[in-house]
Amino acid sequence: MAQPRKYSKSVGDIIKIKSDFFEKNEDMLKLSAHQADALLAQPKRTKCKICHGVIGKAAGQEELYHSQRMSYYECPVCGHVNSEYEDNEDFASRVYIADDYLANYSEDDRKKYETRRDTIYIPKAQFLIDSLAKDGVKKKNIKVLDDGAGSGYFVSALRQLGIEQVDGIEISEPQVQFANTMNGDDILTQVDAPDIASIIETADVNVVTFIGVLEHITNLDDVLGALKKNKKVQYIYFSVPMFSMSCIFEASHQNCYNRHAGGTHTHLFTESSLKFMAESIGFTEYATWKFGSDMMDLYRMICVCLDQNENPKLREVFVKKFLPMIDEMQEIVDRHEEASEIHMIIKRKS
Repeated sequence: MAQPRKYSKSVGDIIKIKSDFFEKNEDMLKLSAHQADALLAQPKRTKCKICHGVIGKAAGQEELYHSQRMSYYECPVCGHVNSEYEDNEDFASRVYIADDYLANYSEDDRKKYETRRDTIYIPKAQFLIDSLAKDGVKKKNIKVLDDGAGSGYFVSALRQLGIEQVDGIEISEPQVQFANTMNGDDILTQVDAPDIASIIETADVNVVTFIGVLEHITNLDDVLGALKKNKKVQYIYFSVPMFSMSCIFEASHQNCYNRHAGGTHTHLFTESSLKFMAESIGFTEYATWKFGSDMMDLYRMICVCLDQNENPKLREVFVKKFLPMIDEMQEIVDRHEEASEIHMIIKRKS
């Protein structure tokens, strides 16, 4: 039986960590444009990423919306929101491997690394531990494989909280080296993308995690198939971007960096597409924590636009008035199930 949903989380510390989104809007826009160029060079998407229903112009559909040169279509079968171009291996090699991905998304010293881990990832790791405890799973019996482990923040967070049987796999060698250096231990292993499905299928773990990863996987069918086959895996914990208020804010602020839809996020989940995905591999929703960054996105975009329009004094007034309300406003969005992000644990059906 699914646990009651949990909602919201303070965004105060996140604003400090994500300062580049405010201070380097033009640079971030250039990065996003480069990533969009890579996606626009790919074949048109004709089938939904989740259910493979026919979508887009092939189905005679009108676009749901467009933003940063990209059209998005809602799947009529499962409700998933897909961009009009395929996120294939060529796209992945351009934006994840050929580019200096580590420089764009990782901290450069141990103190910043630990601050990011403790602020962003420790709460997520604690959510997993607490949720499994309610199902009678003790810490000592939790065995985790973290796929797409990036710079190792989530693996490090779990280890900090006493989960000893946890390892991460990541395709980027620089990120693996960075993670292992920051933690003083080999917490991650570099793997090649084609091998990930087989690693998951044979992993001796009861939990597989994907923190901000499923939306980036090009061979998602293979990975989901591996999870379905590996009966040892009883829980899957993931966080994914949702079709949300942030999409609307981004589409209406084209001179601001699109953090949410665009760049490497080529498709967005919905409640119905998540349910479809879980049921297709024999899992069901067990525990959910829904908190988004929609109000932070709106706050950032207004600040950037005020700066662009040379209104520094009004920006100061806006910041002073808006920030004290931001968490309460985001909680309203979250509880209305309109948040930009969802953290969900799904459990294998008996």
